[in-house]
Amino acid sequence: MMAGSGKTSLSLALACAGVLCASLMGAAHASTRAKAVAAKPTPAAVKPAPPPSPAPQKQSASAEIRLIEIYKLIGAGQTREALGKAQALVNDVPHFHLAQLVYADLLMARTSKLSTMGAAPSNLSAMAPQRLEQLKTEAERRLAALKERPPAGALPAQFIELPPSTRHAIAVDATRSRLYLFENGPNGMQLVADHYASVGRLGIEKSTEGDQRTPLGVYYITSRLDGHQLTDFYGSGALLLNYPNEYDRRQGRTGGGIWLHGVPSDSYARSPNSTDGCVALANPELRTILDRVQPRSTPVVIARSLQWIQPGSAEQDRRNVHHLIEGWRMARASGDVNRLLAFYSPQFSSGAYDFSQWRAALTKEVGQQKTRSFQLKDLSILGWKDKNDLLVVTFGEVADGQRTGSIKRQYWGKEGGLWKIFYEGVIG
Repeated sequence: MMAGSGKTSLSLALACAGVLCASLMGAAHASTRAKAVAAKPTPAAVKPAPPPSPAPQKQSASAEIRLIEIYKLIGAGQTREALGKAQALVNDVPHFHLAQLVYADLLMARTSKLSTMGAAPSNLSAMAPQRLEQLKTEAERRLAALKERPPAGALPAQFIELPPSTRHAIAVDATRSRLYLFENGPNGMQLVADHYASVGRLGIEKSTEGDQRTPLGVYYITSRLDGHQLTDFYGSGALLLNYPNEYDRRQGRTGGGIWLHGVPSDSYARSPNSTDGCVALANPELRTILDRVQPRSTPVVIARSLQWIQPGSAEQDRRNVHHLIEGWRMARASGDVNRLLAFYSPQFSSGAYDFSQWRAALTKEVGQQKTRSFQLKDLSILGWKDKNDLLVVTFGEVADGQRTGSIKRQYWGKEGGLWKIFYEGVIG
């Protein structure tokens, strides 16, 4: 698309340069600031007094929806309407760097034909060497989320069974830079929202302290921190995860401080791979999650790529796992220690207990218990598969005649083709 006059072309080119410079340099400054922060979140990030609250960004909660609408208009050749909407978006959310880049593209398209989106002049892109590629990748991930929607009614394969008491669940697809939020209602778990998310600077598969990678696995939210408890770097708040979990420890993985958190108040989003191992979301989107999910009962799956399945298609697998756990419960209630111990791995460990110590403790406990029956309440089963098969089973152990009991969590792994418990502990 060519400009109508030389004067108009010059003014548009200058405007475009200003927008690109703001987008690229603003992001470069954010990157510099991020490097000044500790390698991973620690309790030192918590502040005793709240910082001044930044002015809220107008309509920022729908920023991604508005950006996608602009892309649709560009695809339909309606660039004039797209330009108006892009200008409104950057006015409302000035720190949305990707929106700034799209706006600059649309301005440049009025002065000359664009060979590709995000084609910044070399003198501008040199101001922040890697930032332009990061913005392009962010655009690709956001657009892919529009095109590659999960099948209607499908759930991540890791959600084998979630009880009604689990009100929400979260799944992160690291390859797609996407976080999915599910809500448990009368019809079971349903996808209610999904958001762009950033992961580790050096990718995924965390294994050691400070490796700047995001862990893969099944976790639980342990606690919540509001924004006024944190430095501005973590944005609107944070949800802390139980990394390393017992499976991670068994694999020798180290580190900690893995959070779902926001971004600094002068940014809207971070590039796809830019954290020290956490999962970061735009503050408006994080706030909708902070307000809904409950610590301790909310599972979080972080996968390289999510496998979506229809709940009914895995019913037989679910029943098989259910029967396995019921077999453990009946062995426990029978008072037969040898029958019960057959469910445990010789590599079992739980706190200070190894297998021999656990066997002694179980023998004593079962002897005191006699044959008193108990039920499993609010049974939750999460599955995971990498080089090993894993089940994470959480339940309330309630003795007959009682209303409440201890909350336990077990980790099951396959040994010689058979499921064995390699960790069991009380978590509440």
